[in-house]
Amino acid sequence: MKAATKTLMVSCALAFVVSGCASVAGELAGIEQVPPTPALEVEPVPAAAAPPDSTTTTIVTTTTEPETFVNAVKRPHGVVEGVLQFRGNPTHTWYGKGPVPTSPTIKWRFGEMCGVTNPGTGPTTKCGTAWTGQPVVYERNDGVTEVIFGAYDHKVHFLDAATGLETRPPFVTGDAIKGSVTLDPDGYPLLYFGSRDNKMRILALDREAPTEVWALNADDWNGIWNNDWDGNPSVIDDVLYEGGENGIFYAVLLNRAYADDGSVRVDPQVLATVNGWTTELINLVGRNLSIENSVAVYEDTAYFGNGGGRVVGVDISNVRQGEAPIVFDYWLGDDIDASIVIDDEGMLYVPVEMERFNARSKEVGQLVKLDPGNDDPFVWGVSIPPRVDGDDGGLWATPVLGDGVVYVTTHPGELLAVDATTGEVFFRDEVGHHAWSSPLLVDDILVVSINCEAGGGLRFYDVSDPRSPRTVSQFDLNSGCIESTPTIWKGTIYVGARDGYFYAFG
Repeated sequence: MKAATKTLMVSCALAFVVSGCASVAGELAGIEQVPPTPALEVEPVPAAAAPPDSTTTTIVTTTTEPETFVNAVKRPHGVVEGVLQFRGNPTHTWYGKGPVPTSPTIKWRFGEMCGVTNPGTGPTTKCGTAWTGQPVVYERNDGVTEVIFGAYDHKVHFLDAATGLETRPPFVTGDAIKGSVTLDPDGYPLLYFGSRDNKMRILALDREAPTEVWALNADDWNGIWNNDWDGNPSVIDDVLYEGGENGIFYAVLLNRAYADDGSVRVDPQVLATVNGWTTELINLVGRNLSIENSVAVYEDTAYFGNGGGRVVGVDISNVRQGEAPIVFDYWLGDDIDASIVIDDEGMLYVPVEMERFNARSKEVGQLVKLDPGNDDPFVWGVSIPPRVDGDDGGLWATPVLGDGVVYVTTHPGELLAVDATTGEVFFRDEVGHHAWSSPLLVDDILVVSINCEAGGGLRFYDVSDPRSPRTVSQFDLNSGCIESTPTIWKGTIYVGARDGYFYAFG
C-alpha cells in the first residue's frame, strides 16, 4: 500500500497570492486591530501555584516552575501529570503516555449524551462528542485519574478514568461543546473551554460543583463570522491564547491567585486582540473567516489559521504591554480548521481543506510545510484533492510529527505518511471517508480513527520503522463515528463517538 503523491513546490517567494504570482501581502499586513478592553489595575500573581492553608482540596500536584515560552516539542506542557489540552501542548506534538492497548475491549462507556444545536442550518439533534473533542486526562493528588470533556448534550462531564462514574456534577452550557477543553497547566484548579452558546469560559474546580468564574462573550466583539468557540485555549505564563469563530485572536492575562479562604480566583484582562481578516482577504474569498483551529505557540510567536486560508504569526514577547504585532503572514487559499503543528526547528505544518477549489489551493496543496524564518516560507505542499465528484478534499485532522515523518488522515479517506524534509508521500492506506479525528503517536504505535461512515473504529500501526508503517490490529466499534481526537493514558484510550457515548478502551 505504498505510493507516491504529487508534491507541489511553489517557486514564488510571496506572502500572499491573488492569482499567479501577484502579491497582496502589503495590503493584508495592515491588519485592523480591535481595541482591547481597558486595562485593570491588578498585580500579576507568581507563576507557580501554591494556595494558602485552608480546607479546600487542591486537585493537582505541582512540581516545577512553568515555562515562560513554549519550545518543548513532543513533550508535555506544564507541571500537572496528564494530557491537559488538545494534542498535549501548545505546539500540538505530545500525544499521551503508554502503553497503547493494541487489542482493546470496551472497559466502560458513559452516556447517552444528546442535545439540540443549530449549526447555522436550523435546529437539529446531535449526540456524543464531535470534532475536535479531545478529553483531558490527568492525575489528581487524591489518587483519582479524572477525565474531562465537553459534548453535544451542552455539558462538560467529569468522570473517574477507572470506572466511568461521575466525579463532579456536569457543568451545563447553553449549547453544544464541540472543541477540546484545557486544564490549567500550572496547577490552579481551573478549566478553560468554549461552547456554541457564544462563550469561552473559565471554571473553578475547587468548589462543591464546577463554577463559572469568568466568560468571554463573542457577541461583545465586532467579529466577522459567528460566535462559536471550537479552538482549544493555550495557557502560557498566566496568559491565555485563543481564537474565536468571530475571526478574532485574543491574548488574555488571567491574574490567577488564591483568595484568603483558599479558593482560586481569576481577574482576567484582555491584553491584545488581532483580527484575522482584511478587506483584501474578504474580496478574495468572502466573509467565512472564522478561527476554528487551536492557536499554536512556539517560543515568542503564536500562530493561527483562519477560514480564508490565512496563516498569521503574532509576536507575543511584549503582550503584557498590550503589543501583539503580526510578524508572519501567508495565504494558502482555503479554510484552515485543523490546527498548525510546529517542530523543534520552528517549522509549521499546516493542514488545509479543499472546498473553494481556487487557483491558490491547487498551487500550494493541502498539507503545507512553512518556514517562518525565510523570505519565501514555502518548503513543500502535498495536494489532497477529492476522490469523488461533488466532495471536498484536504484535511480536517491535525497532523502527527513522527521521526522525520508527518502522518495525517484525509477527508477523502486515506492515511498518508509524508517525508518531513522533502514532502514525498511514501505510504498511504485506506481509512474511510470523513477521517477528521487527529491521529496519535505513542511508543511507536500510531492510532488512527477509521471507517467513520461505517460504524467507526480504531486501527493501530507499528511505526518503529518510520518508513514502513505496519498494521498491527484493528478495533471495530460498529456503532458510531469516532470524529473526536482520543487521549491515550497508561494503557487506556479515552474518546467519545457520534453514537452518543464516551468510551474507555483498554
